[in-house]
Amino acid sequence: MVLELTFLGTGAGVPAKERNVSAIALDLSQERGTTWLFDCGEATQHQILHTSIKPRKIEKIFITHLHGDHIFGLPGLLGSRSFQDGTSLLTIYGPMGIKEYVEVSLRVSTTHIKYPIEVVEIEDGVIFEDQQFTVIAGKLEHGIPCFGYRIIEKDLKGALEVDKLQKLGISPGPIYQTIKAGGEILLEDGTKINGSDFVGPDKPGRKIAILGDTRFNQKAIKLASEVDLLVHEATFGKEDESIAYDYFHSTTIGAAQVAKEAKAKALVLTHISSRYQGNDITTLLEEAQGVFLNVTIAHDFYKLQINR
Repeated sequence: MVLELTFLGTGAGVPAKERNVSAIALDLSQERGTTWLFDCGEATQHQILHTSIKPRKIEKIFITHLHGDHIFGLPGLLGSRSFQDGTSLLTIYGPMGIKEYVEVSLRVSTTHIKYPIEVVEIEDGVIFEDQQFTVIAGKLEHGIPCFGYRIIEKDLKGALEVDKLQKLGISPGPIYQTIKAGGEILLEDGTKINGSDFVGPDKPGRKIAILGDTRFNQKAIKLASEVDLLVHEATFGKEDESIAYDYFHSTTIGAAQVAKEAKAKALVLTHISSRYQGNDITTLLEEAQGVFLNVTIAHDFYKLQINR
């Protein structure tokens, strides 16, 4: 199954020619026929027009914090989802205040939504869980309440070892499903077998951490512990460390240090200040690679698959 991230906006603060403000889409079309969105900065729906993402298929929106470059695109997207035949439930997760923001924006603009919306104001801990995924939120260190999200795919049950069954003369049929479910099974000839002996090892689920704006802190490391992919802001380069600290942001070095201490497999940097242009991006990348080798700096419309 494919898990794919599309970076719809990778800039910080205000839209720029090369980078729109924050939004990331997680494609879950094969798993559940939907898309999850992380943040929704100004003009996110315009960015979506350049992709295959369908607003009516967006199932959940996870907001990291209430600064404008992370939420100003939300009311427009909600309205467009209604115009584009969205009928299914949309759940929005975010810090305290997100419910009021959504309600006031829609009411004052007289935007009529034709589908149900649920708004969940979050605290630390598990905020969503079903048979496929668990999502954990953790408060980071920013100027206002800001969260990171840890997305955990449930382990997939191992494959049925058909060759072993056929060697015992057990032909394909409904019994294969019974065997895969495990437990003791009585065959027609009186033989007893244990279903678990004919099922391969479970396939570990993938883990992703998508963090909001933050200074370097231990909660970020915990959220990113041993993930397959960490998405971390790197608003500033190492020479601007004092500015980053004063504005509750991270540098390339700080983000890479989080990935290193968390033992993440890969790191993608985003939320890049518009002060960095052209060859500056190469410099930022080299700074991060000096601490953590497997790192990429995202650009708008950058796509990345997270493999098992």
